[in-house]
Amino acid sequence: MNIPGTVLVAVRHILSDKVTGGFIRPRTRTITWRDTFLRVRRPQSGKQTVEVVCGVCERSLLAEVRDETRTGRTKAVLLTLAAISVALFVAALAYAIHEGGKTLPEGQSLPALFPVSVIGVFVTFVAAPVLYVQGRHYNGVSMLSPRREARGHQLKPVRA
Repeated sequence: MNIPGTVLVAVRHILSDKVTGGFIRPRTRTITWRDTFLRVRRPQSGKQTVEVVCGVCERSLLAEVRDETRTGRTKAVLLTLAAISVALFVAALAYAIHEGGKTLPEGQSLPALFPVSVIGVFVTFVAAPVLYVQGRHYNGVSMLSPRREARGHQLKPVRA
């Protein structure tokens, strides 16, 4: 349920973090945790520091919450950058295929823009999905630097 002016977050208390395996077997990491779901009020403007309490160990953590307008704007910027990255990926890939497929006369080299397009293909291949996922899951809540006694906790946004 989405309540206007609030955001749902989960304080994740890590119960165990084990790494198994070694030289012969592949290494695997197993993390177990317990979530406490909290609804945090957004400020009217700017950003605000709020205190959230872990439901498992009762420790307090600090989180920074941004207002609805800035959150929506940041989300829109990330999704726009993802769309631009997709367009650049398609353009760079088309150019690289077009120029790379030509048969060149003896002594002539590929245009200087060809290596740039190949690099652009690889960069945008990674950037587009990362920006898209970040944009879809961004909710304007971030955990501030945890205090020494609060390590072992994570603050995770929850899609409502």
